[in-house]
Amino acid sequence: MTARLAVVTSGFPRTSETFAIGELVALARAGMLVRLYATKPGDGAAPQPGADELLPLLRVLPDGDGAVQAEALVADLGDARVDGLHGYFAHRPAEVAQHAAHALDVGFSFSTHALDARKVAAPTLTDRARAAVGVVSCNTDVAQHVNVPGARHRLLPHGVDLERFSPQPHPADGRGVRVLAVGRLVEKKGFATLIDAVRLAQAQVVLRIIGTGAELHALEAVIDESGVAARVALVGRRSHDELPEAYRWADVVAVPSVVDHAGDRDGLPNVALEAMASGRPLIVSDVSALGPTVRDAGSGLVVAPGDSGALAAALDRLSSSAPLREELGAAGRRHVQQHFDLASCSRRFVEHLEHLHTGAEVRVDA
Repeated sequence: MTARLAVVTSGFPRTSETFAIGELVALARAGMLVRLYATKPGDGAAPQPGADELLPLLRVLPDGDGAVQAEALVADLGDARVDGLHGYFAHRPAEVAQHAAHALDVGFSFSTHALDARKVAAPTLTDRARAAVGVVSCNTDVAQHVNVPGARHRLLPHGVDLERFSPQPHPADGRGVRVLAVGRLVEKKGFATLIDAVRLAQAQVVLRIIGTGAELHALEAVIDESGVAARVALVGRRSHDELPEAYRWADVVAVPSVVDHAGDRDGLPNVALEAMASGRPLIVSDVSALGPTVRDAGSGLVVAPGDSGALAAALDRLSSSAPLREELGAAGRRHVQQHFDLASCSRRFVEHLEHLHTGAEVRVDA
């Protein structure tokens, strides 16, 4: 028996949420995805590869609270049979899925990733996790919010496309070691610290930062004040089709994440897995699952978050040793091949949801 599911996500599609595409496409190809609901429109950017397969199934729910959106979802389903609902995030999508499942007299499950878990009051999230037929976390940091007594929790990491992101050589250009950072221009990404580290580094470092966001003008000011405008470029948004070439350009990939003033932080950003798949060494902050993953992989250097001096020292160390960069990059590639292959990770996700919603035995992680 193949479970038939309706999945509720947040804004869809979104450029920054590549991880969602692989799992949702896998559900669709398995014949399990009856309908995909978004609680709000996507970001309007060019959709990620694979998103076009999902758009025929997509419905954007009308504005309103969780109960109102759930009512609209149930009405839209009409006579379409579903065996369950899955909220792809722990906040509004899971709330909508829970309300709709109650109305349809089926079970609901939900996933949690990072900020979504911190958008829900702890008692509410605990009750939601216990009420669900299952909860999926993509990393160990966020798992602590939902792996509570009485909940049926499973840790299932997202994967990375090992064909799209693969080790590619590049010619030296004589300008120095090339460092790449990718992410939204927001506080938790720590890009201001990275720019300051370029100023402090003894090595000749050339930095590109890919992304857009609210901190654009603030980061431009940091670049000017630091006197590094000749070596640091904010290059704006890049499509997912362009990202493999961006990693090819880089000698090193930096992920200088911090905990922002509101307590938000990264879990395990896509960029870290994409860099490892591309055979590029990492410099990362010891935040959430990011530091432990890179340590386990042996794929880079881990520094304290917000410490521009430590980040500069790491830049100097990797700049001075091409063999070390190659060793770390190769280790990262092996690690993602073993643990984060997109096909394998997506298959486990699909199989787990089918188990949850067909009543088959479910493995529950302690």
